[in-house]
Amino acid sequence: MTGYGKAECVISGSKYIVEIRSLNGKNADINLKTSLIPRDKEIMLRQYLAAELGRGSIDLFVSLDNKDQSALAHKVNRDVLAEYYAQVKDAVTQADPQYAPDSQLFVSLLHLPDVIGSGKPEIDEDQWETLFAAIKSAVASLKEFREKEGRSLQADVLAKVASIESYIPQIAEFEPERTAAVRARLESRLKELAVNADLNRLEQEIIFYIEKLDINEEKVRLAQHCRYFRETIDSEEFPGKKLGFIAQEMGREINTLGSKANHAGIQKCVVRMKDELEKIKEQSMNIL
Repeated sequence: MTGYGKAECVISGSKYIVEIRSLNGKNADINLKTSLIPRDKEIMLRQYLAAELGRGSIDLFVSLDNKDQSALAHKVNRDVLAEYYAQVKDAVTQADPQYAPDSQLFVSLLHLPDVIGSGKPEIDEDQWETLFAAIKSAVASLKEFREKEGRSLQADVLAKVASIESYIPQIAEFEPERTAAVRARLESRLKELAVNADLNRLEQEIIFYIEKLDINEEKVRLAQHCRYFRETIDSEEFPGKKLGFIAQEMGREINTLGSKANHAGIQKCVVRMKDELEKIKEQSMNIL
């Protein structure tokens, strides 16, 4: 979702520099950090950026080249100032023929409406088409940046999913040992209590207890989630949000495996899977 793009264009002899960047975000948060975009084009421009870039915190900058910055300086409108001065001088002279205007009069006149212009160049329809073409070019550059980052990101995330999958058969290898350890622990506890237990009933209770700790269902669901993760990232254009939901489900199954583990080897596998999953979640936030 992160990216950067840049483009330039020349309008009326001045070079305009367009820069656009995007960061992670759940929605399209678009900020036009410039005063050079015509007001009547802002809504259309926001809609265009949202349609092209989807989600993310998107900042658009439009500036003039350094040597053209003087074009943005505030200007004194001499004609308006002269007209104000003439009217004020005439009014004051009629009220007091002996009054001689001083230098402070000009300072006061500078605060009157329209005496100081913003200096911001006005962009007409044809010039806007030129500027908009530069914005499109910058957006295309940002999308290309995203695609390059996305390919490496996809490889990294899928490698971590494969790593989680690789721990599932390792857990299966520990299960016979775990079952035997649980049985031995229960029988040892009964011996410590020195009670005469009904062996048939004891066998039933041991089986029931071991069934409660069975993790086969969690392993199957985790494997399914991993396959679904891969299918989603390969088949959907904007899979980011769905990948986040799938990662949550993967986490649910891994946590259940940990709570039922009752074996040091399985716990180690669970910890390693959690570590890989946290990295997947972090990376998924950067996928559209």
